[in-house]
Order: sequence, then C-alpha cells, then structure tokens
Amino acid sequence: REVQASQRSVAIIAEMIHTASLVHDDVIDDANSRRGKMTVNQIWGERKAVLAGDFILSAASVALARIGNTTIISVLTQVIEDLVRGEFLQLGSKENENERFAHYLEKTFKKTASLIANSCKAVSILGCPDPKVHEIAYQYGKNVGIAFQLIDDVLDFTSCADHLGKPAAADLKLGLATGPVLFACRQFPEMNAMIMRRFSKPGDVERARKYVLQSDGVQQTTYLAQRYCHEATREISKLRPSPEREALIQLTEMVLTRDK
Repeated sequence: REVQASQRSVAIIAEMIHTASLVHDDVIDDANSRRGKMTVNQIWGERKAVLAGDFILSAASVALARIGNTTIISVLTQVIEDLVRGEFLQLGSKENENERFAHYLEKTFKKTASLIANSCKAVSILGCPDPKVHEIAYQYGKNVGIAFQLIDDVLDFTSCADHLGKPAAADLKLGLATGPVLFACRQFPEMNAMIMRRFSKPGDVERARKYVLQSDGVQQTTYLAQRYCHEATREISKLRPSPEREALIQLTEMVLTRDK
C-alpha cells in the first residue's frame, strides 16, 4: 500500500530528531569529524552548533504537532526524553561489574534504539488500529536499534577511520566502555581500573584497544547483536507475509553485515 502522508511525516521527524542528536553529541564529545566531514561545531563553533541542534528539534516539534494525533505526539516526544536520559547515563559509570552491562544496554536503548522503536510504533499506530501490531512494531524497532548500536561499537575497533568516517577508537578516547570492552574485561580484569578512570591516563586507550583485540570481546558483541536481530525477525514474523515484511527481515541482515 501507499505510505500515508502522516507516516512519511513520522519518518522525516525521526530523521530530524536523529540529526539534532548527532549535532549535540558532537558538541558534547568535542568531535571534529562525522561521516568523513567536519562537524558543525568545528565549522561554526559550539554555541552555534547547540543552537542549530535546538532549531532542528524545534522544527521537528512543529512537524509533529501538524500530524494532529496526540498518541503520536506522546510516542515521539518519549524519544527526545530518552535521548537526554541516555546522554546522562553515558556520562556516568558503574563500579559494580555486574551492573555495568545492564547500564550499557539501558544507555544503548535510550540513545539509539528508542528512536527506532518508537518511530516504528508511531507508523504502525497510523496504519493499523490493533495494539498487538503496535507492540510488534515497537519490539522489532527496539531489537534492531540495539543490534545497530552493538555493531557500531564493534566497528569502532575493527574498521579504519577513513572507512568509518570518524576517528577509530573514538569511544575509548571519550572514556566510554562499550560492549567489546566490557566483554574483554572478563578476560583481562586489569581493565577494571581503566574503565573506572575512563581511560584517562596516558597509554590507557592504546592498552585497552590491545586487550579488546586480544580477547573475544568483538566476537561476543557481534554474537549479542545477532541475538537481537534474531529477536527482531521473530517479532516481525508474527505479521502476515508481505514484501514489506520480507524487507524488514532483510534489514536485520544489513544491520549485522554493514562495515561503516
């Protein structure tokens, strides 16, 4: 069937929220490249970059209001709240090793997967009255979103900077312990101290990167992403067969095999 105008608007709004979050992230991280190009903050400075991100969000809010559906407004504004909460989670870290992975997955959901999950839910609400379908769409988006970020965290260790479009080992340089690091820590407990000081001592980033590549951290994170994609496929397979359903299943494969 044709995509409704309101569903297309949700896609546009989701992309605007995503873009605004990247502009703000680059300010927070003091990043100088994004997808192989200079960041907004490098070109215009931090103040204008923050305002640019705010402006994109405000334009998204206006477009959201124009849809005129209070349920959709509620679903998509949840994304913005989650993005902010996810950023706060990223600024903190857990001393307890058992809590650390749960903290990482919660941050991953809020910063990445919530946007995809709630966008999928929003378009399903506009296209179908059945709450079961809305939940399937949400769960599909949530699982694809978490898998996408897990692969992103793997590529930070396995892909070169030119291919990635941003500096390699960028997360370590920001003091972030992602999936490959947390898995590697189980084989190399000496990484615990580095995680707690957010890789701030000279040589920490290089040592941590070496430990990750010597461990099975990359393989374990990839395996975890595969499990999330399998769950996404299981959810979307509850819908009746269609070319669209098959495309969504194929998308889970693309998430796993991308190299940039």
